[in-house]
Amino acid sequence: MLSHGRCQDDPETAFTEKLIMETEELKQEKKEGLKDTIGDLFNHSIDYLNTFYKLAIVKATEKATKAAAGVLSAIVVAVLGFFMLFFIAFGLAWWIGDLVNSRAGGFLIVAGVFLLLIVALVMMSKRIVFPYFRDRIIRKLYE
Repeated sequence: MLSHGRCQDDPETAFTEKLIMETEELKQEKKEGLKDTIGDLFNHSIDYLNTFYKLAIVKATEKATKAAAGVLSAIVVAVLGFFMLFFIAFGLAWWIGDLVNSRAGGFLIVAGVFLLLIVALVMMSKRIVFPYFRDRIIRKLYE
């Protein structure tokens, strides 16, 4: 008989070794589960970034489309406004020319009125005109 030493066939030693092996298996399973969880998290992060990228492209396309439509509308309105102003100015010059008995004088008077409008517009451009258009463009971009 052995005195107080433990032998390999001792049930406590076998139980302890079995417990250590099961603990190692659980640790291994946790590591694998953690790897799966990290892999899933990584895949979800990539999906999130791809979705965010696509959403940014859609928003940018929408804003560009709205801006292009606004520019096109402004061009059409400007061209039509130019022709309307041209014919009104032509008629006004003709009418003033009949009043002063000089067609050339009527056209010069209307040209002088336009020159005064241009000078006033240039003088107010930094304080009124440019800020007005700048604010409209910025507001249009943030719609």
